[in-house]
Amino acid sequence: MSTASQPASTEVKRLINYRTESGVAVIELNDPPANTCSYEMNRQLDDAILAARMDNEAYVVVLTGVGEKFFCAGADIQMLTRMDPTFKYYFCLHANETLLRLENTPKLVIAALNGHCVGGGLEVAMAADLRIARKDAGKIGLPEVNLGVLPGTGGTQRLSRIVGKSKAIELMVTGKIFSFEDAKQLGLINEIFERENFMQQVMDYARQFCPPNKAAKAVGRIKRAVQTGWEIPIEAGLALERENQQLLFESEDAKEGLAAYIEKRPAKFAGK
Repeated sequence: MSTASQPASTEVKRLINYRTESGVAVIELNDPPANTCSYEMNRQLDDAILAARMDNEAYVVVLTGVGEKFFCAGADIQMLTRMDPTFKYYFCLHANETLLRLENTPKLVIAALNGHCVGGGLEVAMAADLRIARKDAGKIGLPEVNLGVLPGTGGTQRLSRIVGKSKAIELMVTGKIFSFEDAKQLGLINEIFERENFMQQVMDYARQFCPPNKAAKAVGRIKRAVQTGWEIPIEAGLALERENQQLLFESEDAKEGLAAYIEKRPAKFAGK
């Protein structure tokens, strides 16, 4: 067959990197320098989140950006200017579905903020369970009001749940960009690590939640109980808590943890 009849190559640029290291799944936003969120990046991120969820060798997920300048600068503005209003709506819908998948993954998710984390980048980070920032590496905030829009991929909802309603409104209507240190005082960032060897520090931190150090199933169930129970009546939340507890009582790790306590020895968890 003539080569002329072969279809043209449609190779898609890899915008998300995925790997597993010693029990930790690492997902990297890979479009430096700004790692802006495009439709294709969201699609690849969705695939990586699903891969991490189903990866039996991964107990914790770390999400970060490639490079040292940006974790993520938010949505690709050039892309948005080319979209009609209907497609913009579906772009936000798909991004919301992706971040809900991240938030509901029954594994601890840590956002490692290696650089600036603004707009949609912060919306991605807020869908993680914990946020760790690199010292003096950038700014953080939701400045969408300056573009005449609102933070439309979960920003209005997650920021208010993290810092409180009034403070969230203030930060969004002013479009304020602030330091990682200020974000930590607000509870938006959990920890700030030194610049040197930042990712190694993050990985060491993440591994404390992996077997044999921690019962990974218990970590995951704690996350699910909090995430799912956050906005339902307390009676339903307590029922959810009991269901998760019963599942854990049936696990090998619970048997090991209880036995280790009785025998006065360190537990060695297997993630089962």
